[in-house]
Amino acid sequence: MAEVGTVFVGNKPVSSYVLAAVTQFTSGSKRVILKARGRAISRAVDAAELVRRFLGGKVSYGNIKIGSEKVGEPGKERTVSTIEIELVRTE
Repeated sequence: MAEVGTVFVGNKPVSSYVLAAVTQFTSGSKRVILKARGRAISRAVDAAELVRRFLGGKVSYGNIKIGSEKVGEPGKERTVSTIEIELVRTE
């Protein structure tokens, strides 16, 4: 299995992303990155915290990157915040 798993966070319930991240860890990934932008950022933070609690001391936070990117058509562009939360398996 891949060394790094990626979960893109969107509009689904938080439990969907927790399940996706836990599945990545149980299938052999050493690191899982939760990526979100805009309104989904709070959902990504909630999912990361729930994964950390669910797996106890086996998972910790790695790098957390924040930024922004421009989306939309030229002339109608807007700036959207982004976040990447890295969860690292400690065992």
